[in-house]
Amino acid sequence: MKTKSKASEKTNITLKLDRALLKEIKIIAAKRDTSISNLLNVQIEEFVKKQGGFEERKRRAVERMRKGFDLGFTPAKSRDELHER
Repeated sequence: MKTKSKASEKTNITLKLDRALLKEIKIIAAKRDTSISNLLNVQIEEFVKKQGGFEERKRRAVERMRKGFDLGFTPAKSRDELHER
């Protein structure tokens, strides 16, 4: 008995696209010798990966901002200290 792995499970969806856009997608898929479904699947996977990377980079940036940086700042001397004689 064969079992499907979760990675290979697919679900159908319905998209509403402009006719002109669908025509262009068909042409692109044909030029790449693939199906529209596969073409869109690859593009959506890349989009999701980029979004995940964005979230991770955002989390690290916020973490760095909360920690702060030591820029070697020293407060300015008071007027009295500057004009001490």
